[in-house]
Amino acid sequence: MNRNLGLIGRKIGCTQLFSEQGDAVQVTVVEAGPCTVIGKRTMAKDGYSALRLAFGEKPERLVKRPERGQYKASGAKPARVLREIRVPEDVTAKFEVGQKIGVGDVFKKGELVDVTGTSKGRGMAGVIKRHKFNSFVAGHGTHEYFRHSGSIGQNMTPGRTYPGLRMPGHMGACRVTTVGMRVAGVDPEQDVILIRGSVPGHRNAVVVVRQSHRLAEARAQLLTAKAAKKK
Repeated sequence: MNRNLGLIGRKIGCTQLFSEQGDAVQVTVVEAGPCTVIGKRTMAKDGYSALRLAFGEKPERLVKRPERGQYKASGAKPARVLREIRVPEDVTAKFEVGQKIGVGDVFKKGELVDVTGTSKGRGMAGVIKRHKFNSFVAGHGTHEYFRHSGSIGQNMTPGRTYPGLRMPGHMGACRVTTVGMRVAGVDPEQDVILIRGSVPGHRNAVVVVRQSHRLAEARAQLLTAKAAKKK
C-alpha cells in the first residue's frame, strides 16, 4: 500500500510542453489542492493513521448535519470531495486540523507520482476492444465470426466455462491507479501540477495524486543526472 502523502485534485485536461532539447512532451494538467485537513486518524484511537482531506466547495444548504459539525470543528468551508490519505504517524503529526496543504508543499518537478481515479466508462465492449484480442482472418472461409472470441471451454471435461475467462462485458468506469508518472512541472501559485502521460478519468474528474513508492529511485536518478552535468 502506498502510504506517501498526497492531495485530492481535478483533472483539467491535456496539453504539451517543449523540453530544453526541443522535444514535445505530452502532459496532463491537474488542479491538485489546496486541500484542507478536517480531521486525523491515530493509531491509539482508530487503529491506523491518516489525514482527512477536503477539496473544492459546495453550498452549505447541501451539507448534512453530521458533516456540518466536522467542518465547524476544523473551521473549514463545506467541501465537494472528502478523502482519507493513509500516512505514517510522523507525517500526521506535522499537520494540524484546519491547515491547508498546497501543491508546493508536497510535489517537486522531476519526482514520480501515483495517480488514482475512475477510468472512462466504455459501456458494453467486445473482446477485441476490451482484452485486445486479434480478429479472425477475413477470408472466404470465415463466416460471421470476424470479431468473436472463439472457444471458451471444453465439451465433456469439465463441461463448463472456467471463472475469470476473458469475455465481452462492461468496460471501464472502475478504480485505476497509474504508477510511476513523472512530474513535468509544478505551479504553486495556481495549485497546478503537470504530469507526463495520461491520467485516468474524464475531464473534470476527481483524482488523488500521491508521492510514488518509487520516489527514492527517482531521486537517485536526479542526483546521478546532476552529477553527470557538473562533470
